[in-house]
Amino acid sequence: MKLLRVGPPGAERPVVLGQDGTGYDLSGRARDIDGPFLAGLDLAALAQDVAAGLLPVVDLAGQRVGAPVARPGKVVGIGLNYRDHAQEAGAAIPAEPVIFLKPSSTVVGPYDEVLVPRGGDKTDYEAELAIVIGRPASYLAGHAEAAEVIAGYAIANDVTERAFQLERGGQWAKGKSAETFTPLGPWLVTADEVADPQRLPLRLWVNGDLRQDGNTAHMIFPVLELVRYVSHFMTLEPGDVIVTGTPAGVTLGHPGAPFLAPGDVVEIEIDGLGHQRQVLGKA
Repeated sequence: MKLLRVGPPGAERPVVLGQDGTGYDLSGRARDIDGPFLAGLDLAALAQDVAAGLLPVVDLAGQRVGAPVARPGKVVGIGLNYRDHAQEAGAAIPAEPVIFLKPSSTVVGPYDEVLVPRGGDKTDYEAELAIVIGRPASYLAGHAEAAEVIAGYAIANDVTERAFQLERGGQWAKGKSAETFTPLGPWLVTADEVADPQRLPLRLWVNGDLRQDGNTAHMIFPVLELVRYVSHFMTLEPGDVIVTGTPAGVTLGHPGAPFLAPGDVVEIEIDGLGHQRQVLGKA
């Protein structure tokens, strides 16, 4: 099942897509697609309501698409989780997952403008698979338990200001936390529709030039291990998002290549999860 949110920023309506792409309004059943909604989500009942025509149809034409999860409690980043990306960054292959946090204020819609921050001149892109949590999780024992707490998956762009990340005191959070730095969506695709999250091709283009062409099969630490591992360092809550790392091809790995600048267009797709498109602006 595909869930999304449409409407102006701060006033989005929750929508479910039918099998034919028709949008159905969930606002009579739920305040939003947020932690409480995901914690109580009954997929079978929702599918029955759609099939029975019990939900109003939404005209999606021309509507802004927001992030598919409202107000994530936290965004957990995973660094250097593809061997080829670690190599292009000149970093050692991590023995354990590298964790950082991004504030929820970075989360925007998949087609919203991304802003180069003030003082930034090395803004970079990172195409990533995002995990959306659907149940509280602490100290998960294994991968079977991890699978049970995943609500679904989405596309994320883990935008990074490399000058802040690498040249301003060594704090990754400095380079990851600017406004608009986590475009998410267009959809939250529920876990039952993703047969294998470790077999998902992902691609990214800048101004039509293919920059990243990877596959989640090449993660160092797979999805279920990431969820299990992170739960031992912090409580995961419904609506939280984990962005799982990026494959090779970021600007940082191409000496002499230009970083993103206002007017540039970034596009990302992951098979089965949709497509993003952002135009760069200036904060």
